[in-house]
Amino acid sequence: MSAPESILSEKSRRIARNTLFLYARMLVLLLIGLFTYRIVLRSLGISDYGIYSAVGGVVTMSMLVMTTVSNAISRYLMVALGEGDARRLKVVFGTSLAIMAGFCLLILVLVESAGLWYLHAKMSIPPERMGAAAVVLHASALLLVVQLLTTPYLSLMTAHERMDAYAYLGILEAVLKLGVALLIAFSAADRLVLYVWLLLAVGLLSRAAYVAYAAVRFPESRLPFRCEGVLMKEMGAFAGWNFLGSGSYMLGTQGVNQLMNVFFGVSVNAARGIADKVEQVVRQFATNIAVAVNPPLVKSYVGGSKEYAFELVCKGAKYYFWILWVLTLPFLTDAPAILRLWLGAELPPEAALFTRLTLLCFLVDFTPNTLVTLEQAHGKIRRFYLTTSAVTVLVFPLTWMLYRAGMPVWTAYFVFISVYLLKDVVLLLIARRDTGFSIRKFLREALLPMGSAVLPSLLAAGLLMLLLPPLAWRFLLVALVGALAAGLGVWWGGLTPGEKNFVRSKLVRK
Repeated sequence: MSAPESILSEKSRRIARNTLFLYARMLVLLLIGLFTYRIVLRSLGISDYGIYSAVGGVVTMSMLVMTTVSNAISRYLMVALGEGDARRLKVVFGTSLAIMAGFCLLILVLVESAGLWYLHAKMSIPPERMGAAAVVLHASALLLVVQLLTTPYLSLMTAHERMDAYAYLGILEAVLKLGVALLIAFSAADRLVLYVWLLLAVGLLSRAAYVAYAAVRFPESRLPFRCEGVLMKEMGAFAGWNFLGSGSYMLGTQGVNQLMNVFFGVSVNAARGIADKVEQVVRQFATNIAVAVNPPLVKSYVGGSKEYAFELVCKGAKYYFWILWVLTLPFLTDAPAILRLWLGAELPPEAALFTRLTLLCFLVDFTPNTLVTLEQAHGKIRRFYLTTSAVTVLVFPLTWMLYRAGMPVWTAYFVFISVYLLKDVVLLLIARRDTGFSIRKFLREALLPMGSAVLPSLLAAGLLMLLLPPLAWRFLLVALVGALAAGLGVWWGGLTPGEKNFVRSKLVRK
């Protein structure tokens, strides 16, 4: 084996190893999270959970916006690691901490001023629960600050590709949240108020563990921190454009959640919250691949290996879609049965419909995410975020106008899907302009292989739905047969010869 082939093989093995750690983490988190959420929903009830979803969403909107900003920080850390410059790595880390502290101050001011005004003046909250809703807002804001200030430490772990520690610490946090759920289930106090304060305590403990691990393992995260004005300006601008991009996304998701509260009330917010929780579970699967694929993609592109980076863009996109499709299919066919079995509680009437539509929206949004990573690796993102944000920001005003015209609540999902399909086309055009990435390559090596999983799995699932009565556990058979049909379709029409040989070699070794 030649040297370049050996290097690529080692990169592939590292991606596979990290993916295994992340999937082990995800499976444990999934089992714990499903049980935890069931307890929380039954303990809080539909009304209080709707309040938590709506009011916490005001802060969650800010937190998710900042997640993309943290990805921008990760990009600089990965570039510094690729350059092998220890001094610059420490400067990048210290500068990222300063930037996040500035964003935290901004978010706190906004939440404690505009957030409080919006809560009392605009939101549809039962008057007797307004005090509890205010506590949710304050506690969620403090949790947000804790998470944001420690985000550079998590970014450092993923940049170093230490997915084993990332997995263990994530499991610790999930176990603590399960303990919170059990405590509120047996508490005689106001369960909503107790829940948000205990979540804050869990956030403090778990994030302290991340900081302690980074301080022990990574010298660049130790005191004293170093910061450079020129680098802060550059990173701040880069993070600011990421902020713009993710802000438009949050306006179309959590912003629409607020529109639903104003036009339809907290019961709809509870249904939206259930659907969003299902999306979070599915997102974990896709994000685990992203965490494994993104560091080598960025390092390859900035290191001059553009063709390998382009290969990862196509492979990552089709892997994202295949995994998301297999997970989405059972909900498309049997969402009511799955939700009843999972939650075992009275459900809002819109929960099943919202779950199906939310997952379709997520498919459209997340599948081309590797193109976003490619643009971030390229570095010149001003025009990229200005253009894509100008498209995605349309979700909120279009939904508002349709709600004002008397359209039903589910209209927002179809607006989102239409706008984000347009965004995906724009994203491809921008990637070709900025990096030379071939649209034909993406269509041939990513988009067409995606379809290899859809038709056979839909036919198999549809046939089972026609032949079997609506039994409680029917969705399991549909999921298994649909996954098998999708796997066969992927094998015959989705994998390249090299990918098939890789799979065969692993099976033979096992």
